[in-house]
Amino acid sequence: MTEQLTIARIGHRGDGVADTNVGPIYVPYALPGETVTVEPVAGHPDRRHLLQVNHPSHERIAPVCKHFGVCGGCAVQHWSMAEYQLWKRNLVVEALEHAGLIAPVEALIDGHGKGRRRAVLHARRGHGNILEVGFAAQRSHAIVAIDRCPILSPGLKDAVPVAWAIAEALKPSDKPLDIHATATDTGLDIDVRGSGPLNTALTARLAGLAEQYKLARITRHGELVLQREQPLLKIGKAFVPLPPGAFLQATAEGEATLARLVLGHIGSTNAKGKPIKRIADLFSGVGTFALRLAEVARVTAIDSEGQAIKALERGVAKSTGLKQIEMQTRDLFRSPFMATELKGFDAVVFDPPRQGAEAQARELALSQVPVVVGVSCDANTFARDARILIDGGYQLISVTPVDQFRYSHHVEIVAKFEK
Repeated sequence: MTEQLTIARIGHRGDGVADTNVGPIYVPYALPGETVTVEPVAGHPDRRHLLQVNHPSHERIAPVCKHFGVCGGCAVQHWSMAEYQLWKRNLVVEALEHAGLIAPVEALIDGHGKGRRRAVLHARRGHGNILEVGFAAQRSHAIVAIDRCPILSPGLKDAVPVAWAIAEALKPSDKPLDIHATATDTGLDIDVRGSGPLNTALTARLAGLAEQYKLARITRHGELVLQREQPLLKIGKAFVPLPPGAFLQATAEGEATLARLVLGHIGSTNAKGKPIKRIADLFSGVGTFALRLAEVARVTAIDSEGQAIKALERGVAKSTGLKQIEMQTRDLFRSPFMATELKGFDAVVFDPPRQGAEAQARELALSQVPVVVGVSCDANTFARDARILIDGGYQLISVTPVDQFRYSHHVEIVAKFEK
């Protein structure tokens, strides 16, 4: 059964939203002001499949990818860039307002640059035992087979053909392979998950693919299969050897933008004009901020991932021109850096995963650290943590949204708090 709907706005995940007498109805790939013909989605009474756009919006543009609308990786390639960027900034404004916060939100900074340097491709045998390699469909485990992805960086130009070649070598069943590809300064770093043990013949086939595509390394669930080059990434003045599947900011431009904002908020001197001497980098990862901050001050870098801390340690050992970086492996969700431990620090940076840093924020709120810089990839958990800091006496000075996940609803945030 089909019906016609008029789209009122774009929702938080990039779907068109029609207001009806039974509540909001979500229509992917529809735009505000459009009248559309839709059909029901089985099992989802508040969702519809878009069948036809009867009256297109003047904001509608041609997608950059032929797979758009089938592949679930992008939500809004069909929307004009100006309107898209206003919507993405507004996601941050609305999250803050929902938490009862009114703060100056800067214009969205485009951090897409040359494209994403990390991708996870999936592979499995589909109907008729046909191999499928690509990304997941929207809100589905179905795999959309692709031959290219225009939002990936040049460093990932071989990621799709490499994933196809690995899948053909490992012959996945109905259980999918996950093929994690990272563009490094020394070549593609590949981590395969879901393959099962590799025998000598399969290892030899993968070695041949590594030579053919000049891969830096292939690992299976983080365990080394073969390595042609150490996967390295330049961060600040250091070259960091990356652990398999290491967390990185999605784009090089995004990382540089976030780092520039973080360093700008901290500065080189405090409010009294004295030099910044000690900075804590919480949820430091492999040193995205710590390695740059150490050019101006001593840094304490803490993360729960031991491999990330070891990578940072190895990067520091071969670098010059950096002040001391003290490193520690610690679960900041279960064992946050306490307010008493924060005495003597001039500034703190915290960049938690998507779930935010509620426990750590409570300890920061109790501290007397004069400057706290929060970095977040989730507007809602950021707003929650910001509320905790403000209730603890901090002022939210500025909020800057950064877009390194173009065409999606994900947005990065850098914010400065002062006490």
